[in-house]
Amino acid sequence: MAPSAISPPEQDAIATTTHGTVVQKKKTPLQMISQGTSLPCIPIHPTFAAHRQWMLEHMAIAFRVFARKGYTEGMSGHISVRDPEFPHTFWTNPLGRHFGLLKSSDMILVNYEGEAIGGNMSRPANAAGFLIHSAVHKARPDVTAACHTHSPAGKAWSAFARPLEMLNQDVTYFYGSAQSVYHEFGGVVFTVEEGERLAAALGPEGKGMILRNHGLITVGSTVDEAAYLYTLMERSCEVQLLIEAAAANGVKKVYVPEESAKYTFEMGSDPEALYWEFQPDLEYEEFMCQNAHKG
Repeated sequence: MAPSAISPPEQDAIATTTHGTVVQKKKTPLQMISQGTSLPCIPIHPTFAAHRQWMLEHMAIAFRVFARKGYTEGMSGHISVRDPEFPHTFWTNPLGRHFGLLKSSDMILVNYEGEAIGGNMSRPANAAGFLIHSAVHKARPDVTAACHTHSPAGKAWSAFARPLEMLNQDVTYFYGSAQSVYHEFGGVVFTVEEGERLAAALGPEGKGMILRNHGLITVGSTVDEAAYLYTLMERSCEVQLLIEAAAANGVKKVYVPEESAKYTFEMGSDPEALYWEFQPDLEYEEFMCQNAHKG
């Protein structure tokens, strides 16, 4: 979790050029949260093949994390990851396979026309999932991954068609335009137009969206970022529901001050920091499944 303060602390680091000149360099959010030597950056891969395999393994682990947290609901739910070499295609999960059993070799590569063009094509992809994810990937070239499931707290809070309120430090990761609400509901997404409206509602800066009477969707520059934001948004819906129950009995809400919410968002929404926020869950799941996701 990123640091939070009413008055931002000193954020400059000392850097030395090759000529020996000392300059002030602003610390990144990841450097700010690291006391001492900073956690490393997101890995860089020497080939598209190596990058692709890494992404698919992290994608499979994200599904297994979601399964352990109870986000499964029949055949509903999907994660998509843009291919690093062919950006107009993306990987997604096969229809009807439990999140907790998914491996990197199970994923299907589809193009924007909805055709399966690679990966494991022994099962189809989710048609509604394709329409949602293809629209998001088309509208947002900056988005590498998107997550959507029918998780319980997200479904419950979506019935209010309201954004999450800035009621604690964690939810400020969805401050301002990082959060949106899709106010329409026309049943299962089976039309291109519905997918496009949904992507438009997410907006150019959206990180998470509440889909009325439906659930949640989050996006990120890595599958790790999108998956962490999903777990955070789901937990934030759960917390909001608890707060609403208390408020209904006369307990007054106390909101995070605007300045503090904005500052914490800025210090926590960095892709590097959000990537690392997911690594504890990823490492735990790798240990629990004994790396079965790599099969």
